[in-house]
Amino acid sequence: MKKLTLRVAEITALSPLVKRFRLIHPDGAPLPLFSGGAHITVDMPEGDLIRRNSYSLVSNPYDGAGYEIAVRREDRGRGGSLYMHTRVSEGDLLTVSAPKNLFQLDLRARKHVLIAGGIGITPFLSQLHQLDILQQPYELHYAAHSRSEAAGLTLLPDAPHIHLHISEEGSRMDLGAILDGQPLGTHVYTCGPDGLIRAVADQAARLHWPTSAIHSEAFTAPPPGEPFEVTIASTGQHLTVRADQSLLEALEAAHVPVDYSCRGGACGRCETGVSACSGQILHHDHWLSPDEQASQTKIMPCMSRFKGTRLELDL
Repeated sequence: MKKLTLRVAEITALSPLVKRFRLIHPDGAPLPLFSGGAHITVDMPEGDLIRRNSYSLVSNPYDGAGYEIAVRREDRGRGGSLYMHTRVSEGDLLTVSAPKNLFQLDLRARKHVLIAGGIGITPFLSQLHQLDILQQPYELHYAAHSRSEAAGLTLLPDAPHIHLHISEEGSRMDLGAILDGQPLGTHVYTCGPDGLIRAVADQAARLHWPTSAIHSEAFTAPPPGEPFEVTIASTGQHLTVRADQSLLEALEAAHVPVDYSCRGGACGRCETGVSACSGQILHHDHWLSPDEQASQTKIMPCMSRFKGTRLELDL
């Protein structure tokens, strides 16, 4: 996978919990352009562990002068966001992936309805640039508990088609009113908590929207948990997955090749077969179906963990 070494040019606090990082080429060279909704994966070395988290690009996709990401601090996570908040300074060099996109706009749509919850605003910020440049009609609905928590406020244009829903001010999002009456050919995109994504999909289904017009992204970082053991069937190699380490990170540290893209359980690239399982796979992905998860014959190593006596991977 192509890697870029970029310099941290600027760090800005967008809210008490969210910081924006601007990354540029150390020599000032232009960076590869991307499409709205793309993300990059950041390498965060900590001793013998390289943690990798993916973050949506919030900058203009047509501006190769730099990339910008917004990172929310998660104090109870595995440490990736804390690394970005506490150990990264202006002037540092970071290794990142080239942009990848799993949440592209369908430019055949007659209109785009963007629905964001909390930090889920991030992929839409680059999409707004793209929609404005292409002069495609859209409306954005952004829900947050309070204005202080609405990190994207300072990055949003002041426009009539940008709608803010602040729950502590009594301005809650009415999905029925948003989705009902939209012109035929409209597509809806949701990013945010699982509950919001499900609510949008359910409301769209009740209004008989075609499934091809409903899009979502649910990037989440791998959860911490108890350590567990895993065996590689092809080699008999035994690995220990630490409490603050994902299975994918443990495989990478042991130089076991595994394909990946999003590292958030959404793209399906790292899907791995399970040849033996005595215990319970703790699925945290958004890719496998409920039946596939219940069968315990597949695992998404970027997100899922294990509790039991034996887990053998078909690698």
